[in-house]
Amino acid sequence: MAFERITHTIDADAPGTTTQLTLFRIGPANAVAKIYLQAALHADEQPGIMVLHHLLPLLKAAEEKGELSARFTIFPMVNPLGMNQRVFEDHIGRYDFRSGTNFNRRWPDLFAAVDTKVAQNLTDDPAANVAMIREAVRDWLDTQHPTTAMQKLRHLVMTEAHDADYVLDLHCDNEALVHLFVTPDSMAELGELADHMGSVAQLTAEDSGGGSFDEVWPSLWTRLRQAHPNKPIPFSARAATLEYRGQPDVFDEIGKKDAARLFCFFQAKGFAAGTPPEVEAAPAPSPLSATEMLRVDKAGLLAYRVELGDHVEKGQPIADLIALDGPDAFTARTPILAGTSGRVISRNIAKFVVPGNSIAKIVGTEPLAGREGYLLED
Repeated sequence: MAFERITHTIDADAPGTTTQLTLFRIGPANAVAKIYLQAALHADEQPGIMVLHHLLPLLKAAEEKGELSARFTIFPMVNPLGMNQRVFEDHIGRYDFRSGTNFNRRWPDLFAAVDTKVAQNLTDDPAANVAMIREAVRDWLDTQHPTTAMQKLRHLVMTEAHDADYVLDLHCDNEALVHLFVTPDSMAELGELADHMGSVAQLTAEDSGGGSFDEVWPSLWTRLRQAHPNKPIPFSARAATLEYRGQPDVFDEIGKKDAARLFCFFQAKGFAAGTPPEVEAAPAPSPLSATEMLRVDKAGLLAYRVELGDHVEKGQPIADLIALDGPDAFTARTPILAGTSGRVISRNIAKFVVPGNSIAKIVGTEPLAGREGYLLED
């Protein structure tokens, strides 16, 4: 396979307009294992583009030396539609303008799409079942007829990812430390990823409620295994959202180090030759339902009292909200209190906030009352 660059042209929704989606394929075409990576699905989150920019030459050099034992598919910028969303010089990039859909929400439910067909063809051969399930997903994709630009983009992306053993989706937060969103079954096999990334938190949920891209793939295998316990179905799609700090953290040196850490993970899994350095173990995973998305209930100007990484106690002031209207405008400060004890892993870049805005993620250990169903920020 060597180092292959492929560019798809997608007809956009307006007459006479197109967009281009570029991917790279690297590694032996006959390799058993496949690793899929993408960045900037939320197009305003660009640290991942920098990471993959630096990962590509590492993989290319390893391929040229015959040191890769897996095939890689990489979309360094997976959402050109969102990259084009500039409004009065502000980059939006999170929602499809036509449908209002968050680019990382409401991806198809593959279990619902293929379970009936799969159930009829399961055997007692684990490897044959894996191949058959992946073929069923590909067959289902082949029957789809995407019409909008976003649907066409998603169809191309899913076609490339459908047979991957590892699906890594690179994102970032507003202002944050490195962390992971991951399903429990995936977490069981991605501990080394967290270690090599230097991740400070592994937030687990089998279904976070949003139909996010990283949950599409492991959910299929987890639910098939639950639905057909008498048939051998190996868990065959480990996936995670890799949160690379905050939106402003797009720097060569940081991206280069993060790419090297990812490459070390591939070495640790035996997908690239070489022995990775020993690294400190990442913290144990905690349920996403134990992470508080601390929100404000009125408008104001934020004045933070805590830094990223700080450990806080329930009831501790995280920030003050300076009043911007009313009789106490510009003089009164209302403390915003932590609703749980834990570590602050993210804050809001915007300091002017309105009701409902999240201002911090606090990673606790015990599930919080009311944190069920939809667990994500939209």
